[in-house]
Amino acid sequence: MRVLLIDNYDSFTYNLVHVMGDVGIESVVHRNDAITVDEAMAMDVTAIVISPGPCDPDRAGICLDVIDAAAKAKKPLLGVCLGHQAIGQAFGGKVVRAETPMHGKTSKVRHDNTGLFAGLPNPFVATRYHSLVVDAATSPNSLSITAQSNDDDLIMGYQHAELPLFGVQFHPESIATENGRQMFANFKTLATEAARHTTSN
Repeated sequence: MRVLLIDNYDSFTYNLVHVMGDVGIESVVHRNDAITVDEAMAMDVTAIVISPGPCDPDRAGICLDVIDAAAKAKKPLLGVCLGHQAIGQAFGGKVVRAETPMHGKTSKVRHDNTGLFAGLPNPFVATRYHSLVVDAATSPNSLSITAQSNDDDLIMGYQHAELPLFGVQFHPESIATENGRQMFANFKTLATEAARHTTSN
């Protein structure tokens, strides 16, 4: 499976490339300001992945517009960290500063055992690098909260109620995150099935 990986000028981007490659996902990487939304949507890829990054969603190049376009086209999409926040904001949530910044820290994450988290231990340990979060009080109804941190009850996972859009606030590509490769393998399965369904309709 080939994906467009939108790079938000992040040092973890090529860790994503490597770990996704381990489960058979080939990445075509473009910086968030080096490609247009139309170009992104016209690419011959099964899905789009939005990388982590040092900024907030408003300053993440085309990311918010790509999420909107992917939703309209029912294109599979995965947002990681900043990408997850962008999904929350794109559907009406508010991104705020977390009470406690989590940079290079691990948390136990509980989940609903669906989608990205199907078949994973519950809870599992995940690595977090973020000072921003989607405010749970503003979390949009269209996004199901699929995972939360045990230590501070923040949103760690999203899945759209009707579309193949997924987000994780933590870093599944980190060596300290348990079962990260399985999450990407699950995304590969979900995206492939969604793309096949969209093509057949």
